[in-house]
Amino acid sequence: MNFANPTVQQGLHFYISSGYPCGYLANQEAISLIAAPAHLIDTPIYSKLMQQGFRRSGLFAYKPHCENCQACVPVRLPVLDFVASRSQKRAMKQHETLSATVLAADFYEEHYALYAQYQQARHAKHSSDQDSEVDDAEQYRHFLCKSNVETVLVEFRDGHQLKMVSVIDVLADGLSAVYTFYDPHDKKASLGTYNVLWQIAWAKALQRPYLYLGYWIKDSQKMAYKQNFRPLEKRINGEWREDNPVKK
Repeated sequence: MNFANPTVQQGLHFYISSGYPCGYLANQEAISLIAAPAHLIDTPIYSKLMQQGFRRSGLFAYKPHCENCQACVPVRLPVLDFVASRSQKRAMKQHETLSATVLAADFYEEHYALYAQYQQARHAKHSSDQDSEVDDAEQYRHFLCKSNVETVLVEFRDGHQLKMVSVIDVLADGLSAVYTFYDPHDKKASLGTYNVLWQIAWAKALQRPYLYLGYWIKDSQKMAYKQNFRPLEKRINGEWREDNPVKK
């Protein structure tokens, strides 16, 4: 079907996917609206799609299109209005010695090794099957290394030790936090919080007004952290609305 929006480049079409297991809510089936063909979705077009609630996975731009569920809510942060909490300020100070390096989006063995550690710790995925490891590496390449838009990898190091990697899309009106993975062994670290704070600061430096944080889902615990960054805007009924304004 055609997408009824005159700002989207002519020739771009939208298709409804078949159902697949939801990655956020147990025992739920998900359906996505997918933009195609992927080669037409460059940075300017993708920036417009992001404003309408889309996200990117590898070369594909999509947004949830579940008939009986609207749990996935696009969220973004107006970076100039952001006010850090006490705990966020502590996280920034805790990790202020980390060095950040911006790299081209590509496959790096050291990054993938950290990603595998992170996935194993977070999802308790244990496998000694070499074929599975090859498949996982290929999935990583497609998911995080391939892009038709302006995408960078930012690596964070403590001295020479790699601690965290972020995949970030640079948009016309902001940054999009695609995915972040980090060293899961330091239980006292606040790397996830620090990473969002770093991206907020980078968006300000680039004079981009928004940091897009993907989808927020009320009943998903791993999405709850997004509510800690204020003021958060949610896209509801086709409009961006401030959800938790900061008290003056």
